Amino acid sequence: MTGQVTVARQGRVLILTMDDSATKNALGPEMMGAARDALNAAATDPDIGAVVLTGANGTFCSGGNLGRLLGNAKADPSITRSNLDHFHGWVRAMRRCPKPVIAAVEGAAAGAGFSIALGCDLIVAAEDATFTLAYVKVGLNPDGGASAFLARAATPQLAAEIMFEGGRIGALRLAQLAIVNRVVTPGSTLTEAIAWATRLAEGPTVAIGRAKKLIEAGFGEPDDQLDREAAFFVEALHHPEAAEGITAFFEKRPANYPRG
Repeated sequence: MTGQVTVARQGRVLILTMDDSATKNALGPEMMGAARDALNAAATDPDIGAVVLTGANGTFCSGGNLGRLLGNAKADPSITRSNLDHFHGWVRAMRRCPKPVIAAVEGAAAGAGFSIALGCDLIVAAEDATFTLAYVKVGLNPDGGASAFLARAATPQLAAEIMFEGGRIGALRLAQLAIVNRVVTPGSTLTEAIAWATRLAEGPTVAIGRAKKLIEAGFGEPDDQLDREAAFFVEALHHPEAAEGITAFFEKRPANYPRG
């Protein structure tokens, strides 16, 4: 097994913890499937009023496993698309769950980890947490709905900066931009997120579910963008740019991207 999601309950709050210490909670098939299934179950469980998503060992999520992606790049593109559909099933489960989903972010939320945080309804982050969409640094494009969620939350110029540069952004800056809801002292994000989720879970659950649907409808469903991201990601992973970018990453050298 390449990582797991542990499931716990605290009152009416479901707590999902991404846990793979060897990869700083990089996403794997088991983790994706477990998170999706837990969210789908929570959607219809009257005893659950809110969900908190966090990462173990002081890190939220380091993103996708580049070693696995490098292997997929040498296989049929249909395998990449199947894996993306699996991942995007998790994102869809978060967006379709009528209960509030709160991200509790410690350490890094990188790549697909940033996408997952953006896909939550609310974000609580440690003041030293960092967020990165570094796909471009290995010749790839975002997945997990990041482009759609950023377009909603930010200006096109900020979304372009984040996706074109692939640099780290601190929690404090994202809070100033109203992308992160609350910034707290390191080590306290889970406590704060659970307390917030508990308050929300004690409220009118059905009305909150309707509010979530109205917010979603106000921006349009992200499903089309998830499909578009998946198509572009498959195209990118099987392009020479990604082969060079990922290889350069593992060889710890600057990438020499092909031109023309």
